[in-house]
Amino acid sequence: MTRLLESYAVGRWYAASAEGDPLLDAATGEEVARISSSGLDLGAMAHHARTVGGPAIRELTFHERALLLKELATHLTGLKDELYELSLRTGATRRDSLIDIDGGFGTVFSYSSKGRRELPNAHVVCDGDLEQLGRTGIFMGQHVYTSRPGVAVQINAFNFPVWGMLEKLAPAFIAGLPSIVKPASQTAYLTELVVRRIIESGILPEGSLQLLSGSAGDLLDHLGVQDSVAFTGSAHTAGILRQHPSVLHGGVRLQVEADSLNCSVLGPDVTSGDPEWDLFVKGVVTEMTAKAGQKCTAIRRVIVPAAVADEMTEAITAKLSTITVGDPGEESVRMGPLASLGQREEVRKAVEALRSSCDLVHGDPTATSGFVGDAERGAFMAPVLLRARAGAVEPHDVEPFGPVSTVMSYDSLEDAVTLAARGKGSLVGSVVTHDPAVARTLVLGLAPWHGRILVLDRDDAPESTGHGSPLPMLVHGGPGRAGGGEELGGVRGVLHHMQRSAIQASPDMLTAITGRWTRGSQRNLTPEHPFRHSLATLAVGDTIVSEPRVIAIEDIDHFSEFTGDTFYAHTDPEAAAQNPLFGGIVAHGYLIVSMAAGLFVDPAPGPVLANFGVDNLRFLTPVKPGDSIRVTLTVKQITPRSSADYGEVRWDALVTNADGEPVATYDVLTLVAKEA
Repeated sequence: MTRLLESYAVGRWYAASAEGDPLLDAATGEEVARISSSGLDLGAMAHHARTVGGPAIRELTFHERALLLKELATHLTGLKDELYELSLRTGATRRDSLIDIDGGFGTVFSYSSKGRRELPNAHVVCDGDLEQLGRTGIFMGQHVYTSRPGVAVQINAFNFPVWGMLEKLAPAFIAGLPSIVKPASQTAYLTELVVRRIIESGILPEGSLQLLSGSAGDLLDHLGVQDSVAFTGSAHTAGILRQHPSVLHGGVRLQVEADSLNCSVLGPDVTSGDPEWDLFVKGVVTEMTAKAGQKCTAIRRVIVPAAVADEMTEAITAKLSTITVGDPGEESVRMGPLASLGQREEVRKAVEALRSSCDLVHGDPTATSGFVGDAERGAFMAPVLLRARAGAVEPHDVEPFGPVSTVMSYDSLEDAVTLAARGKGSLVGSVVTHDPAVARTLVLGLAPWHGRILVLDRDDAPESTGHGSPLPMLVHGGPGRAGGGEELGGVRGVLHHMQRSAIQASPDMLTAITGRWTRGSQRNLTPEHPFRHSLATLAVGDTIVSEPRVIAIEDIDHFSEFTGDTFYAHTDPEAAAQNPLFGGIVAHGYLIVSMAAGLFVDPAPGPVLANFGVDNLRFLTPVKPGDSIRVTLTVKQITPRSSADYGEVRWDALVTNADGEPVATYDVLTLVAKEA
């Protein structure tokens, strides 16, 4: 008998006692596995995640979590051959598997990198600048992000059994949330294998990842206000989830990525002799055939100028005619089968609905021959291209989740935007044009209806990742019909899982809470220069106050001549006197910063290895010849790098004049050794 897929729950692998439902090879119809969650205690899974997984993750800093993800992605990369072999049974070609498997690993690597580069090596993230809430500065406000003590339930679609799981898992893990993964049954055997290899590795803390193979049953009944559900799938199922009492009344956060009638718009400037013409044709055909069109980002609506609609239809048809469909294990095959015979039947029904207002121009959705493989057992289907008739409604309402696209024409850019908007919200749209004015008009019109827009032309094509590729650093989601959700987007995807709170307190309290020195809180005037301290002995609040230095007119003249910055406010007394802001010669702002560095730098070799930047520089009060400046330099934030023998130190620099007025403020960024 075929193996029954197992769930990983409450620290062990669980096999249901039921026979389970059969899962078939998409190309051969052979039984791959069976699936059932009968008898699984879903409430215990949620409890285990909250009480075991969550605390274990949140004990780690953001950087420590990110390093575990790097280790995990490296480990999984070494297992690719095994995963690619099993992926064939889902109907995926090698190119399709690369998108799913390598794309998933790449997303984990990306989140590991961003977690270490863009988040502190801490447990709290400060959001935005301080807000002074009182007159004297003793009452301040600071927005912060903190981890929630809940569980992230991830309900994934069948088309990306690896990437779909990992793109949700990675940001949730860095945010401090344990995950319960519920893959779509049809391809769950590939997800189960990945989870099995993750659990075997022992890299992630116990309870941080659990797998539910089979029906989700009453899982949502066990969720509460600190928990979240991220769903990818049909709008119909999303509607059912939105009506669940835990979502309606229990405070469970629901994130939805649903149906999406994505479009690609050809600019009116493009003709058949232009590079953009070929890019457009290639993009449409790629999105129709990659994963057999079973991508939530695939191009469903091909929107082209009326003047070239016939020619473009012929060009796409010619390209589609070269596509070989069949068993993905065969070398000659360019497009594999749909995920199942049932899925093929759904796509055929959608095509039939589209034909009420569209003409079939390429492909026979009911064909049973011409494939590399048995079309009775394998879910093979030829790519189908339709041409919308005037006033067609169905292409804007019906999503054929397979290798199907519809060409429609427009007469003006306004008309093109209107057609795109009739999709009622999409994950992604693309604009192919080499005319900046066309690009601006279309993007501004399309943006309210799309989560992401690709503008493609000859210039960016060599590095473009294509219309249908969600990237970990860019948001993935869309308004309206597309679900209204938003995933990925770099650190945005992490913060989405966290709670933002406004903290009102004194500067000292904010420093204690955030771990970052707050202007106005206590400083520790150290007898030894802070640059003599390694990370082992340096502390937030350590401060040095420099001796004053007079800025002479000779300094200003020399700086002007040496740098070539001869702006009149520094070199022409008569013109400078007429300036309403200065009323006479003033020192260059960068002269002030340069001299400030000379006042606070300790020149001898020591733990400070390098200065790698200045942030938030502001010039506040002009400095005139004869005035003096001094610098107060305070350790603002310490971020050890887990993978190096040094860390980052952010220093608060305050430059004042002889009257104590602030002349300049900025952050100095240095790399400092962990040990002296």
